[in-house]
Amino acid sequence: MSLLTEAAIFLMAAVIAVPLFIKLRLGAVLGYLVAGLVIGPHGFALISDTQDVLTFSKVGVVLLLFVIGLELAPTQLWRLRRSIFSLGPLQLLACGGPVAAAAWWIGLGWPAVVVIGMAMAFSSTAIPTQTLAERGESKTAHGRAIFALIIFKYLALLPLLIAIPMMGTGGAALEPAALARDVAAKTLAVAVIVLGGHWLLRPALRVLARLDDGESFTALALFVVVGAAVLADMAGLPMGIGAFLAGVLLAECEYRNEVHARVEPFKGVLLGLFFIAVGMTADLSLILDRPGLVAALVSVLLILKLAGTYGVGRLTGLRPDTSAKMAGYVPQAGELAFVVFATALTYDVLAQPIADLLIVVTTLSMAATPPLVVLVNQVLVPRVFVNRDAAHPAHPGEDGNLPAPVVVIGLGRFGQLVGRFLYNAGIPFTALDSNPAQVEFLRGFGHNVSFGNAARGGVLKAAGVGEARAVVLAVNNLDESVRIAESLRQLYPSVPVYALARNRTHAWRLMDEGVTHTVRATLAPSLELGQAVLLGCGWKTEAAARLVAQFRNQDEAYMLDQYALHRERGTSLPSDAQVEGELIELFETPHADPPQWGS
Repeated sequence: MSLLTEAAIFLMAAVIAVPLFIKLRLGAVLGYLVAGLVIGPHGFALISDTQDVLTFSKVGVVLLLFVIGLELAPTQLWRLRRSIFSLGPLQLLACGGPVAAAAWWIGLGWPAVVVIGMAMAFSSTAIPTQTLAERGESKTAHGRAIFALIIFKYLALLPLLIAIPMMGTGGAALEPAALARDVAAKTLAVAVIVLGGHWLLRPALRVLARLDDGESFTALALFVVVGAAVLADMAGLPMGIGAFLAGVLLAECEYRNEVHARVEPFKGVLLGLFFIAVGMTADLSLILDRPGLVAALVSVLLILKLAGTYGVGRLTGLRPDTSAKMAGYVPQAGELAFVVFATALTYDVLAQPIADLLIVVTTLSMAATPPLVVLVNQVLVPRVFVNRDAAHPAHPGEDGNLPAPVVVIGLGRFGQLVGRFLYNAGIPFTALDSNPAQVEFLRGFGHNVSFGNAARGGVLKAAGVGEARAVVLAVNNLDESVRIAESLRQLYPSVPVYALARNRTHAWRLMDEGVTHTVRATLAPSLELGQAVLLGCGWKTEAAARLVAQFRNQDEAYMLDQYALHRERGTSLPSDAQVEGELIELFETPHADPPQWGS
């Protein structure tokens, strides 16, 4: 079968299954898993080679971890340190301990017990994060707790992978020299990623941003992810660790939002392919031969992890509903279990039949998660916890519903003044500008501004527009400003947009795109200057202010009247003759009883 034919099969399966499961409110993830089960070797056998597909599709998980890293700047990681090192170890013990005890009870040796306990305690990265994103819960209290669990999982995975060869039958792995070389290689790989990302990556992104070469910028962003993953893999580390580190290094970089937007489409496609590949690995023959055993193992694993994670959440001070939601997202074994089992098989820590059974249990537990999320969020939490928690308000910041920031697009002189005003008012804001030189200059003075083309939906998403309370559109270029307003209207119609307009025509075009409020660049300064002239000519302050207000109201009313004519004409720009005629009409409009001289 040709590669193009296989690609067509994957796309067909995804297009049929995913919308159906989204319609059933079960989420896209379960749709992908079921699609893989149907087209895989244990379904209709439309695709027979699952291993190569699974290997390639892991790039989707790598990209996902890179994007997670982009969301977690070092300062944010430092703020999460208590959650990482309290929730993480306790959840590992609470969920892995009973599994390890069961493995010991059936007679497995201690190396297999350790491997099985830790591997089954490691929850999935892809499923919770993808489902959180679909439901818009990534920045809630339980979303942040889940990220803390994910980060600790990777910290715990590294010593496990180092220990597996020592627990196996490979004698060379027990030699101190070999162990030292292995640890040194892993340490060197991490150092190269960190130092290279700090000293080389930002200058390279700066050069491409100044060249305004979008394709090369995308290529470099993907190279950063894949290169860091390959370097980690060569050192014997999981590829995701390298990608995650690369993302964290870029989290506070001025090019973060643009990089996020360039990588996001590839992440979505490849992550879907990964879920399909996981569904393809499910051995239906094993399920049919031993259905009772498989069902019992999956059920026990889900119950143990639900109860253990909920208990850990309550023990560490999370609210009951937050603990329940967190537990509902992470009861599964995850994709890292495949890595651990493969390594354990290589060093004879696990027997093949046991590994096959565990892989099936892992896959089915992943497939069971989306329905569990719906059950916990829509049935359990509203019925069991809503009334109890109403009397116990959240601690500050626990529920994740802090005031959303303002996003300022365009950091020219006007945008800078708005930013300074918001700063003095104590309102947090994120700023975007498409001029890399301007971005570098403003960041040098400590401003929170990032490079990015705000007309692209991915940049707007990365900047947090969907969670903002307001967007200030301070772009002076008419066409660019209108393009951004159009993107905002299409993607985030409920977010208010306050825009700077160069002139009346610009304001009309912004109003066409649903902008909430426009300010013409020349109106306010001209009225302020006019009021100063009146005061200099002897007018009293109250009279001058009254005339300014009267003139502003008349001008705004006239603009709205003319906007109605503009709508009848269509959204095309008026001709020079039309603009001239409107200007004459404006000057001929009589004033409504202006104050007398000096009154």
